[in-house]
Amino acid sequence: MGIRTVAVHSTADADAMHVRLADESICIGPPPARESYLNKIAILSAATISGADAIHPGYGFLSENASMARACCEAGLIFIGPTEAQLAGIGDKLKAREHALAAGIPVVPGGTVTSAQAALKLGNKIGWPVLIKAVSGGGGRGMKPVSDPAQLPHTMELAMAEADAAFGDSRVYLEKYIAVGRHVEVQILGDGTNIIHLGTRDCSIQRRYQKLIEEAPAPELPEDLRASLHTAAVKFGRHLAYRGLGTVEFLVDKDKGEFYFLEMNARIQVEHPVTEAITGLDLVAKQIAVAEGRPLSLCQEDVQFNGHAMECRINAEDCSNDFHPSPGTVNAAVFPAGRGIRIDTHIETGSVVSPFYDSLLAKLIVHADDRPGAIARMVQALDVCHLEGIHTNVIMHRLLIEDAEFGRGGVDTGYFNRFMGQAMTRIFEHAAATAAREARHG
Repeated sequence: MGIRTVAVHSTADADAMHVRLADESICIGPPPARESYLNKIAILSAATISGADAIHPGYGFLSENASMARACCEAGLIFIGPTEAQLAGIGDKLKAREHALAAGIPVVPGGTVTSAQAALKLGNKIGWPVLIKAVSGGGGRGMKPVSDPAQLPHTMELAMAEADAAFGDSRVYLEKYIAVGRHVEVQILGDGTNIIHLGTRDCSIQRRYQKLIEEAPAPELPEDLRASLHTAAVKFGRHLAYRGLGTVEFLVDKDKGEFYFLEMNARIQVEHPVTEAITGLDLVAKQIAVAEGRPLSLCQEDVQFNGHAMECRINAEDCSNDFHPSPGTVNAAVFPAGRGIRIDTHIETGSVVSPFYDSLLAKLIVHADDRPGAIARMVQALDVCHLEGIHTNVIMHRLLIEDAEFGRGGVDTGYFNRFMGQAMTRIFEHAAATAAREARHG
């Protein structure tokens, strides 16, 4: 787009690929996120020193922080995202629920809690099991299921501590836990007046509420239900007079065929490439254009959906050891390439995987004419993907993609645990074979 970029980084990321590729880079602090990536003053100072016009907050840390948007405005900078008021209204998930109800969209039964006693009372009212959720943030942090009321006080303490560490906000709330549900989301784009949707994504394959595989469009979804989700998401965006990219997340009850509003992510999503694949649109370019004050360059009728796309999140973790993080040096990095294959990564041979941040190494995205074609292409791509020196979850993805239940499509959020119960033997065998091979090669 011809826009010069300034990468901010902690000392832990000084040698990262994005730092080297940017036109300019500025260190904003030591490894702890509170002292660097969550340090508003350091980030704003870097923008001022470099003469930047705008700040793109990415998809983590301060990306949905209303006070950051306000600080940008006060500093004469463009915050590439929604308005401060919109972030305050939907970044706080309790307020987002209120907005959903005001827009006429169903929400999961639940509400705010400020003490263990209040949580127990609400849990008894809505029924067990329940899900504790952080008011701020996302990515599964601060989310804890509770089926035994006796465990709620301790679990609530853990959730609050986790939320405070990740987002600087310890507030939590309770929702009814729906056991057999699908996590389906709708991408929307708006300029404050014109709001359109860019289709559905299925994000039901999760481990500890962290997404592992995403698909677009959501498979095995009745077309009337899909249309209702599209309508609800646009309705929610219009209610907010939304500006920028946003993802409206829903929980689809497989037993009842009903859906509930979960939350809205007011930012670019990690899984946005699958939507780009089926629409042919550059979502970040659209996001930047809206932030510049331009009206949308397309209407709903202009959006065409083509084929099927999948994304596997390649993480630095040891699947044979309870998915423990696997920091270290990448001795070799080989990624697939070719028609219908895309890699988004910061990793190359010689990269150091830091223990300080998220374990995501790369996003492997494939696109094909239909879902069976996408599955076949993903199998081929995963067979090529090879990272030495650290443990990764590539073997897990490889086994999952060819699993019969996944192949049928429309799996619920409980699928991954069922799959892992069957796949662990093969994962252990793979780990042993890998260790033996590395020992032979010294």
